[in-house]
Amino acid sequence: MTDTTAPLTEALRPVAKADRHLSLDVLRGLGVMGILAVNAVAFGLPMPVYMSPELSPFGMAGAEASAWWVVQTFFHYKFITLFSILFGVSILLVGGERSDKARGALLRRRLGWLLVIGLLHGLLIWFGDILLLYACTGFVALLARSWTPRRLFTVSLTILLLGSALAIAPLFLLESAPAELQQKIIAEMNQPGSGVDVAAATAAMRGGLVAALGENFKSWMILQPMSVIVFIWRTGALMLLGMALFKTGFLTGKAKTWVYLLLIALGGAGLAWTGWESSMKLATDFAKPQALGRFNMAYEFASLPITLGYASLAILLIRSRAIAGLLNPVARLGQMAFTNYLTQSLIMTTIFWSGRGLGLFGEFNRVELWGCVVAIWALQLIWSPLWLSRFSMGPMEWIWRRLAYGKGLARGA
Repeated sequence: MTDTTAPLTEALRPVAKADRHLSLDVLRGLGVMGILAVNAVAFGLPMPVYMSPELSPFGMAGAEASAWWVVQTFFHYKFITLFSILFGVSILLVGGERSDKARGALLRRRLGWLLVIGLLHGLLIWFGDILLLYACTGFVALLARSWTPRRLFTVSLTILLLGSALAIAPLFLLESAPAELQQKIIAEMNQPGSGVDVAAATAAMRGGLVAALGENFKSWMILQPMSVIVFIWRTGALMLLGMALFKTGFLTGKAKTWVYLLLIALGGAGLAWTGWESSMKLATDFAKPQALGRFNMAYEFASLPITLGYASLAILLIRSRAIAGLLNPVARLGQMAFTNYLTQSLIMTTIFWSGRGLGLFGEFNRVELWGCVVAIWALQLIWSPLWLSRFSMGPMEWIWRRLAYGKGLARGA
């Protein structure tokens, strides 16, 4: 594979159109689209339902179960993994080598403003914000941007393997615990912030803007500290992996074809494993330790191969001239990933919150939520190319970059 770090420019300016990598934009677009498919339940239903599907007021049978299965098998963990990998690439592209003090300062300013935007997004728009986690993790990951690909691969994969093993080990130990202790522990696991009541949370989200903001704040206080503390190791490792994959040319289509084909095959095997375990969880009691251990093991160990398989398939399609053009709308969506991510939150909360929207919280089941997802995908695939036909970047990208550069930056620049 080819080392692609050399073209990193010294000029402190946004990436020029000629310097963009189509593959990175396409993968960002797929990442943003996939994240919405996973987050939709947490937009339209209380957080405990997202964590514990058996708490859904719509039950878990028929089409409802199938909709859950599709998300868990094909989307859950996979696209947040992809997005984390790509964020690592952006750290490298913006920050350059650690010896470049000017670009390092620019990177830290960008992360600082991302932290502020993430806080505002999480507190005022939607509790499930990922930007705060990315900003906090980015301040650590930036220290590794001058590492060699081999060191990046070694450290990132070691952290991922050890972290996943430690994450699932307690679930398998739980199988041998007394039944009474099992029930107590599982109840705490399935009810984040014990005492959260699905009906009460639904009523609050329908009770006007103040009540909805209060419920959102409660969910944010449960999720975000846990997210920063529990998931920072995995997110950081994936960012390092993204740097390694970019430096070796994998993410820009410079790897050997057999590498992509091998990863597609491994990803297919991972999908088969995850799909099987998802089916088994549907067929048994969701709360049984056996289901929890095996199910989470599939997520922890199969998600990365599946993600790399998705990326490999997209890259091979991009390398095929006959098909590459069909991915241009996805690339444009990815070029505006920041704007589109925040827009998804605004649209979904407008649909479901009371006080600033239609107040339909708790009314849509998983199948109906899929309708919202597909509609937003279509909207963003249309509006992103239209916007970029007039401007070189999305509105939030422009605001973020202007804040980071600290000087005038023309909208069309």
